[in-house]
Parts: sequence; C-alpha cells; structure tokens
Amino acid sequence: MRHAFWFMMASSCLLAAVDGTVTNATTGKPQPGVIIMLVQPGQNGMQTLGNAKSGAEGKFKIDKEYPPGPALLQALYSGATYNTMLTPGSPTTGVAIKVFDSTTKPDVGRAAQHMILIEPSANGVQVSETFLFDNKTQLTFSDPARGSAQFYLPKNAQGKAQVTINSPGGMPIPREAEKTSQANVYKIGYPVKPGETRFDVSYTLPAGDTFDGKTLDASAPTFLVTPPSVKLAGDGIDDLGEEPQTHAHTYRARTASFQVKIEGTGSLRNSENAAAAPEEDNGSPKIEVASARVYDKMAWVLGLTLVILALGGVMLFRKGMA
Repeated sequence: MRHAFWFMMASSCLLAAVDGTVTNATTGKPQPGVIIMLVQPGQNGMQTLGNAKSGAEGKFKIDKEYPPGPALLQALYSGATYNTMLTPGSPTTGVAIKVFDSTTKPDVGRAAQHMILIEPSANGVQVSETFLFDNKTQLTFSDPARGSAQFYLPKNAQGKAQVTINSPGGMPIPREAEKTSQANVYKIGYPVKPGETRFDVSYTLPAGDTFDGKTLDASAPTFLVTPPSVKLAGDGIDDLGEEPQTHAHTYRARTASFQVKIEGTGSLRNSENAAAAPEEDNGSPKIEVASARVYDKMAWVLGLTLVILALGGVMLFRKGMA
C-alpha cells in the first residue's frame, strides 16, 4: 500500500504532453519539418525527454509526461537552434515557437562593435574580447565556412582561448574556437539570430609590457579598454579619454594592425572605481563591468538556472556609441 501511495503521488506530479505551433518569423507562415526536442536538467545534466517534428501546419506534439520544474523546447531549423523556456506553471498546450530562415549574406551577420579589455598583472596579461552583433533583420546569419566571427589570437596565447556566447532569449553557452587557414586567426561558427548576440573571447598572455592586436573586420569599430591604473600608448590607436561610469581608459584602433605599449597593472572587474558616476557623453563607448559566464553543474532545485562563475571582465555595450 505504501509503495502504491508514493507511485500515485509521483504520477500526479507529472506534467502532461507539450504541443504547439512553429511559425517561420521570416515568412510569417507556419513552418513544417522542424525538429522539436523537450529537454530538462537532471542529476547527470540536460536530458532529452522526447521529440517531435512539426507537421504541414506547423503543429507539433510531444506526448511525454515529465516532472514539474522548468524545461526547454529546442527547435532545430536551418542550421540554428531556437530555445523556448517552459517555466513552472506556464501552459504546455498551444506553445508558440518562432524560427527564422538562414542566410550567408555578410551584411546580416556583421559585428556592430568589437571591444578588447586588457588587464595586466605581474603574472600575465588577461585579455577579454567581446563582439557585439545587432541583427535587425528577420533572418539568421549562418556561415559554417567562415564562421560568424573571426578573431586574431596572439601567438604567445598558445592557441588557448575560451569562448562564451549569449544569444537572444538563450542562456550563455561555451563554444570551441576553430582554426582557419590563416596563422593565428580563429573563427566562431555560431548562428547570429535576430536581436543582440554577444561573443566573449578570453585568453591569457605571458607577463609583458606590449600587446599586439589585429582588426579582421574593418566595418566594426574596435575599442581597447584598460583599468583606471593602466594606460596604453601606440601609433595605431586614438585615446578617447575616461569612461565616466567605470573610469576605465578607452581607445579606438585606427589601423588594422597595432602594437601598444602597456603602462601599469590592474583589473577592471575588481576596481573600486566601478561605482556609479554621473553620466556624461564624451564620445567614448559606455561599458558596464560584469562577469563572464560559463556553465557549471546544474542543481536539480535550480532547474535550468545556471550557476554563474566569474571568469573574466566582460563588457555589456550600449547602443548609440561613437
């Protein structure tokens, strides 16, 4: 009787099947042939509970009961994955999922800005590069051959770089950087969906007083940022002055290749000067200091909530920069 009681209690906690419609936001029509997967975190990480394919009218149904708690619907279409969160208490019927057609047109996938944070110390130079994409179209940029972004990794980084991607409506995920045919040039093959997407690249260089950089996309302005106690000097950069909120020094790369002299040491993420200050517009990019995010182990009680760990200084950009 006791076992039967607990079985009935467990069964009563299961949620019913999930159904809905997939719409192609590029065409405005229902999208057939989309693979939908229902995933949920477990003790061994993310688990796929069921899957389905959308029909002629974009309808899908995953006839699989699952335990309460947050879950995720992942729609696979045209080389990209689109996530829809199912939070506790939210309807599991009539779920609306949007997907987009893909393109390889460079204008759609071009980065809007590129920022390089340089934090030197006695033990090494921590470098955090951020590429910000602002896709204002109804298309997803996907170019597996060239990648969505390419970056120059100095030779003394020994090919070691960590990449984290923050996409619209998604969670931060790690991604492997891939070598290209060019020496010290790597690509990130991740689709850029409509909205804002951020690629964060972090690597460490041996201690030194110089930094060599390259701008691979001339259409995206490149800014260099240092903590208040660190200054840069070089022929290929323009000094934009002090950022008003964090008091960081900001520079703009004027040439495709540049070598700068580093004076001082410091870390922007630990700076006490990052306190809020009156807003001013001096033409330099406005930045906000935050921690880079990577996946840690997922606790069942947190569901799909990821444990955010400090990995490096990552800048959150604002629109309307110079």
